[in-house]
Amino acid sequence: MHGESGYGLWTLVVLNSAIFIIFAFSFVKPKSATDWRSLGAFSAFILALFTEMYGFPLTIYFLSGWLSKKFPGLNIFSHENGHIWNAFLDSKIDPHFHPIHIAANVFIVFGFVMLSRGWKVLHTAQKNHTLATTGLYAKVRHPQYIGFIAIMFGFLLMWPTLLTLAMFPVLLVMYNYLGKSEEKKMIEEFGEHYLDYKRKVPAYIPKWKDLFSNEKAKV
Repeated sequence: MHGESGYGLWTLVVLNSAIFIIFAFSFVKPKSATDWRSLGAFSAFILALFTEMYGFPLTIYFLSGWLSKKFPGLNIFSHENGHIWNAFLDSKIDPHFHPIHIAANVFIVFGFVMLSRGWKVLHTAQKNHTLATTGLYAKVRHPQYIGFIAIMFGFLLMWPTLLTLAMFPVLLVMYNYLGKSEEKKMIEEFGEHYLDYKRKVPAYIPKWKDLFSNEKAKV
């Protein structure tokens, strides 16, 4: 499935997957088993995504009968129509400039910014054997997991597939589990100091009054 279809391009699958996984690795720099699990789950999602984007369009294949009836005359196996939502909305806009695609890019960039800024604070805290309570960690306890989730959500908006749609809620549960596992270790290491931090700083959704504050978490 080559040529005009835009599929069967396995070099692009490998290249794009490697770029995003290495990019994420450079921000996260995993050290613990938990770090590697979180990066591994993200990597699996990225591989599944680009496999369907440039390799084999499994979602389009499964939906081909329904799509052919719903949109007669549409070349469903063209790469451009792999943007399924573009076909659903019967949009005449170039899918790469559609508001949904632009919103997807915003989520992806936001996610990588979260990973980068979160790592800087965490790395400094780990080096000094202290608790990370500044920067993003003054607003939420798990900014890096928020970053991973934002990137994956952005890609879901950009190129939804059956596999990644199934993986996304599973990964949400997994990241929540990893977050709780990390917190148990922090409690063992920092005791009441971390419990006080946990009481004052939310896990994933920041308090509105703290959203634009530059203050350190008061623990």
